[in-house]
Amino acid sequence: MSLTSRFLVGFALVAIPGLSVQFSQLIHRVERQYFEAVEEPMVDVANILAEILAADAKDGVLQTPAVEKAIYAAQQRQLNAQIYNRTKEQVDMQVYVTDAHGRVLFDSAGIEKPGAISNHRDVNLTLMGEYGARSSRTSAYDPLSVVMYVGAPIRQNGQTIGMISVAKPIRGVLAFVWETERWLKWSIVTTVLLMLLGIYFAARWATRPLEVLTQHALAVSRGERSTSPHMPGHQMKTLAKALEDMRDALEGREYVENYVQSLTHELKSPVAAILGASEILQGDVPEPKRARFLQNIRTEAGRLRDLLERLLQLAALEKQKALVVRGPVNLREMLDRAWDHHALIAAARDVSLQREVEDKLMIQGDPWLIELALSNLIQNAIDFAPHGSAIIARGYRFDAKVVIEIEDRGPGIPDYARERVFERFYSLPRPDTGKKSTGLGLCFVKEVAQLHEGSVELTNLESGAGAKAMLILAA
Repeated sequence: MSLTSRFLVGFALVAIPGLSVQFSQLIHRVERQYFEAVEEPMVDVANILAEILAADAKDGVLQTPAVEKAIYAAQQRQLNAQIYNRTKEQVDMQVYVTDAHGRVLFDSAGIEKPGAISNHRDVNLTLMGEYGARSSRTSAYDPLSVVMYVGAPIRQNGQTIGMISVAKPIRGVLAFVWETERWLKWSIVTTVLLMLLGIYFAARWATRPLEVLTQHALAVSRGERSTSPHMPGHQMKTLAKALEDMRDALEGREYVENYVQSLTHELKSPVAAILGASEILQGDVPEPKRARFLQNIRTEAGRLRDLLERLLQLAALEKQKALVVRGPVNLREMLDRAWDHHALIAAARDVSLQREVEDKLMIQGDPWLIELALSNLIQNAIDFAPHGSAIIARGYRFDAKVVIEIEDRGPGIPDYARERVFERFYSLPRPDTGKKSTGLGLCFVKEVAQLHEGSVELTNLESGAGAKAMLILAA
């Protein structure tokens, strides 16, 4: 599981249960506050009606006709009250009145019959001088049939002569509660989604340096040339530096091991030849043979010198993780200069160069490295080109790259060698002499190409006669 996924899952595991508990408590609190908001004006209405009934009472006897008439008239009204998102169309508040003994005098809802004794909690508490309120269902099977009752005493000359209870069905109140609940649900869901989205982008931002370092490490493990990325923050910079130091240490160890093994193998042959020739020369050797053995010593010594020079060049190049020198490079000029280095050798083999390169084929790079890479490719082509043949050099742009092709008409690359031609110290015998080179030229070209964000390829021509090297560089 990625770090981003871990952030999201961790946030979800912590936030969702907490928000669920908070939502449950919030809904309970909202419902309670709605009922409290409804109950508070019911107390006012009950006490106002109680004073009206007290004013109409005669000698302690309640008179309810005026209140009855007013209640019935109000219930017949057609309302069009727009209360925010809800429309109220009729009066749904009910009242009932009892005397001082709890005998029902009037019930606008028709639940209590006149003359019946009411033992409800609101009646008993109110007649005892306490706050009387209750909630009761009108139907045992309908949980939404609950009605809230609030009672108020009717007093005349300091004596309680009865009570009035105001009733309000909660069905209408629940419509507001449900609407608020839906709003809260959508608000919390939207908030959670926005928070998850925010956590996702924050996690991506936080883990991006690690992703860059991971890609850098994978590129290094594949043997690619990758520069250490710029990291934000002290911790990430320290991690990047530690990773780069570890890479240098591991590469250095592997580099030395590979070089020692390969160099030992390559030095065996010329050193053995030199030792053998020198031992023979210690004896009495005829002059023609002496000259031949001395020539062998000079040849093998030159081979050793060439090997060491190329090793030094390659070692310096392999240490570079990015170009030190970068400037405009004219590839046509570099190709001409590289050919000039090998003009005498090519003339001795009667090999010519045909150029199909633009005069102003420019890139940004290191001129010295580009010239050495082209020189190695040209030398390789001359070594395998038949006498009297031509080497063809082409240069052109392709997408965001510049391609240099060098073709020869030699025997081509054997199938067994195609995967190894860019290995260090690997070389094929030359057709004329049967001798091998140092095996470092193409390896050097590969390093130069990678430093210039490019690559090098070596393939056989479709005609079957010859090979083609393609040096691909970033434009």
